[in-house]
Amino acid sequence: MGDLLTGPASPRRQLRQLLAAPGPTIAPGAYDALSARLVEQAGFEVVYMTGFGTTASLLGRPDVGLLGGAEMADHARRLVDAVERPVIADADTGYGNAINVVRTVRSYEQAGVAGLHLEDQVMPKKCGHMSGKAVIETAEMVGKIRAAADARRDEDLVLIARTDAAAVHGLEAAIERAHAYAAAGADVLFVEAPTSAEDIATVARELAGVAPLVFNWAEGGRTPPLSLEEIAELGFALVLYPIATLLAATTAVQDVLATIARDGGPQAAMDRLPTFDGFTDLIGLPEVQQLEQRYAPRTDA
Repeated sequence: MGDLLTGPASPRRQLRQLLAAPGPTIAPGAYDALSARLVEQAGFEVVYMTGFGTTASLLGRPDVGLLGGAEMADHARRLVDAVERPVIADADTGYGNAINVVRTVRSYEQAGVAGLHLEDQVMPKKCGHMSGKAVIETAEMVGKIRAAADARRDEDLVLIARTDAAAVHGLEAAIERAHAYAAAGADVLFVEAPTSAEDIATVARELAGVAPLVFNWAEGGRTPPLSLEEIAELGFALVLYPIATLLAATTAVQDVLATIARDGGPQAAMDRLPTFDGFTDLIGLPEVQQLEQRYAPRTDA
């Protein structure tokens, strides 16, 4: 858990080391600061700020490009401040052209993220596992990746290039784009939404050695749900589980609300909920109480 007075030493370097290590790093999705803390407390080494979950939590709406760059960067800042683990954040399309990407990268870097991913969709974008996507030209995205690489002040900031071209132009075109994005300066490659185990294996084979690869285990999405062992055998470096926490929270809230509606109160659900004291401990009240004592007015002055 992120302490109020201390922070991690170079989370960006930590992320780079994790991506270079053998075997995949797991990054569960967090949709707010509380879920980010829970990801960290569960022992995971990386927190992923999901754009799908961010849109759902801030607006109660689907991930169809409704949030702007300033809102997303501000949300990322809250997640970074809540944890000591590296945070990877969804930066959508960069919120405009290459010049907008410069500002996006600077904003996300100032927010403290360890990594971010940019995608080649047309604005307004859609969740990568929805239908009706469109992508910009490869040359335009190459310029945006070059701008992102030039914009970062910290060379350890991890730039992830995502392509959604498989759904629009086919897998071969997506792989060609991934090669171009790596040449433009992307540190990590993310081919979104392959729809078969064969396609996933093709991505891994064709991009092996080019850059570390992302596998997006989108819960209920278009990509087959491979086991972690299978993902590791294929050589992916980073595995995202973007919305499991969001879906779990939604189910839990629906269940307790149904209990209140049925019984007139939550009593029947209380044995499934954290205690009040347990929850305040979880979100850091003991640290606040220690700081209150530390900074209390001195009576011996």
